[in-house]
Amino acid sequence: MKLETLKENLGGFWDNLAEGWRHLRQSAGEALTRFHPGEKTNMPVRAEVDDDAYLPSMGWSMLGGDMFEDDKRLVVRLEVPGMEKEDLDIQIHDGTLLVSGEKRFERESSEGRWRVMQRAYGSFRRAVPLRVPVKADQARASYRNGVLRVELPKREPGAAKVVSINVR
Repeated sequence: MKLETLKENLGGFWDNLAEGWRHLRQSAGEALTRFHPGEKTNMPVRAEVDDDAYLPSMGWSMLGGDMFEDDKRLVVRLEVPGMEKEDLDIQIHDGTLLVSGEKRFERESSEGRWRVMQRAYGSFRRAVPLRVPVKADQARASYRNGVLRVELPKREPGAAKVVSINVR
């Protein structure tokens, strides 16, 4: 009887884990973003960190986002905390909003050790497919409290072009 209960509990746990993974892949798969160390990232070397899972060359993070649409515009909001607006590059290319940048590591002091390193640092690129054609040359972007907001007026279908957007 105890073996059957154990099997049922293990089966339930496995089903919940599989369902959670499916939900994550479906709802947030595009938000999972790879970070690559760059020249300015300033990551600690492996010998400075006690965290066994620390790999300075492999950083992943969820850059969660929302997309809102009404009759006149699309509004995309992406969470990119810990950055300066000057470190963000925003472009629209072939019906896709491209957001890239570099998140830099900030040292606390020259002495001591890092016990846990769970945040991602380095350069990244996030692509957000746009559902409708937009007027890229009229797009506006702002960055506040770690959230990038890009407002894109809609347009009639036509030829696509590449436009850079300044963050204010």
